[in-house]
Amino acid sequence: MIQRMLLLLCCAATLAVAADRFQSLFNGKDLSGWEVDTPGVWSVNNGMIVGKASALKHNNFLRTRRKYRDFTLKINFRLVDGAGNSGIQFRSVPVTQSHEISGYQADIGETYWGCLYDESRRRKILAPASAAAVAGVNKDGWNTYLITAKGNHITLTLNGILSVDYEEKEPGMDIPGIIALQVHSGPRVEIYFKDILIQEH
Repeated sequence: MIQRMLLLLCCAATLAVAADRFQSLFNGKDLSGWEVDTPGVWSVNNGMIVGKASALKHNNFLRTRRKYRDFTLKINFRLVDGAGNSGIQFRSVPVTQSHEISGYQADIGETYWGCLYDESRRRKILAPASAAAVAGVNKDGWNTYLITAKGNHITLTLNGILSVDYEEKEPGMDIPGIIALQVHSGPRVEIYFKDILIQEH
């Protein structure tokens, strides 16, 4: 009994230490540490980052100033009415003289929930979402992405369910890059992000 209690205490301590290694990318007050693509699209409201626009002619991004290579990113998001398209860029770089960003994207939105997409580079879905992850999506409520990138291995977990387990075959893709939040061009999009935490490996 005592041994079991000690083991539980050790496990709890280990989890606490692991949790302490996560750092917040968002202070809950303003967009310090982020670069705004287009004023008026991105704002902070009640401790959340809000991306909101209608009839955009090009994709729009809120970008970190720092670059990250190997990490685990946790982020909660809500796509209002489940309408439109958004995503979370990582290991990404700005495209010269363009609003676009090139790199991996954990996709959000109609027909793309949970997919791994290659934005403005190979321009295709690299790995579709698992059926179980898609079934677990709350399309008009809060969801949680867990994005892990280590070397050539990338996993996406959506609401605790593995969505993508991807091994990159092309060389030179495991570069450090920015993390960015997306509001997609086209119809109205309104999306909220909060609890944006990262742990570097």
